[in-house]
Amino acid sequence: MSQKVLLITPPFTQLNTPYPATAYLKGFLKTQNIDSFQCDLGIEVILKLFSSEGLTLLFSQLTTRNPQLSANSQRIYNLRETYIQTIDQVITFLQEKNVTLAHVICEGNYLPEASRFAQTEDLEWAFGSMGNRDKAKHLATLYLEDLSDLIVEAFDPHFGFSRYAERLGRSAATFDELNAELQKPNSFVDHILLKLLQEKIELSNPTLVAFSVPFPGNLYSAFKCAQYLKKQYPELKIAMGGGFPNTELRSLSDPRVFDYFDFILLDDGEAPILNLIEYLDGKREKADLKRTFALENGNVIYHNGSRQNDFSQFESGTPDYSDFLLD
Repeated sequence: MSQKVLLITPPFTQLNTPYPATAYLKGFLKTQNIDSFQCDLGIEVILKLFSSEGLTLLFSQLTTRNPQLSANSQRIYNLRETYIQTIDQVITFLQEKNVTLAHVICEGNYLPEASRFAQTEDLEWAFGSMGNRDKAKHLATLYLEDLSDLIVEAFDPHFGFSRYAERLGRSAATFDELNAELQKPNSFVDHILLKLLQEKIELSNPTLVAFSVPFPGNLYSAFKCAQYLKKQYPELKIAMGGGFPNTELRSLSDPRVFDYFDFILLDDGEAPILNLIEYLDGKREKADLKRTFALENGNVIYHNGSRQNDFSQFESGTPDYSDFLLD
């Protein structure tokens, strides 16, 4: 049986373009005639959350819960209809699809404003008369950061545009705190993430799901996704690689990590993932995996018996950005 691989970058890294690690792996797998699908869930979560539909749901839940809010968050809530009416246009502007909106934004009456706009005193000096587009991008960013402040206060203290629960990743000397956080009920952002993950599973029908975790700010959401997959799709095999495990999990010994992941792969990913696929296809012994942690009889075992050399850049193919939401 040939494996079908789903390659995922979990939230959040950069929002201006998909993080490239999975594109390199997808390009390599194509040279091996291995079917794969990829997604950057960070970008997709942001686009789902910061939409008229997403904000309508967010403010509706806020109305139902009626929490005690700070004056700043209460102001954002009071302006909720304006946020819902403007969010789609602001996002399309930031995606370079509606650049004429820059003039409207810069006039100063279009965007609802909360505390982040206290930083705008010197914009004329900073951008001048020729910098309307850059100025509008700055104002649109402040607008989104105001909404982010509300989300952090009322829904998810871990939320951030380029990192998610980063503190948990940075303090991962032990697995205790992260594991405890994963047992808590899903947040508003978690629900969006897991719904998107379910859609990707149903779309791509994988047998192996591989998470690329480049930074501490991706770690929590990778584990949250893996937790969901173990519960909802127990037949799937789940792997993690990327910059974070390469640097922080080289001495991995806690078996609880494998309640979420079946395999942890280190360093350049091409040879390890190819060997893993061969193992799952019954063409290789587990001991002959390459730079791969797995659990055996309750013990964390590092497998590196493979004689497969790492692939050179010439051999690894061309990065493939298909499947990403690039428009």
